[in-house]
Amino acid sequence: MPSHRVLLFATLRDLAGQESVNVHLPAEATVGQLRRALAEQYPALTPYLDTAIIAVNHAFTTDDTPIHPEDEIAAFPPVSGG
Repeated sequence: MPSHRVLLFATLRDLAGQESVNVHLPAEATVGQLRRALAEQYPALTPYLDTAIIAVNHAFTTDDTPIHPEDEIAAFPPVSGG
């Protein structure tokens, strides 16, 4: 199973204790599968994953967006401000 590197930011980085994590997924994976794999492999991230913003190659995604091992993937916690 290929490994996908996921860059983590803000709270997600703090909870994981590292800047990035490697997630093992099938070659033909989706962002939704990535969210589930992150929850399984890094349980501390689980409370934030349903609302986390996932970007692939600098573009925001939906759960059905395909991802590939060579893609740049980043995860951000939800952001609010005023």
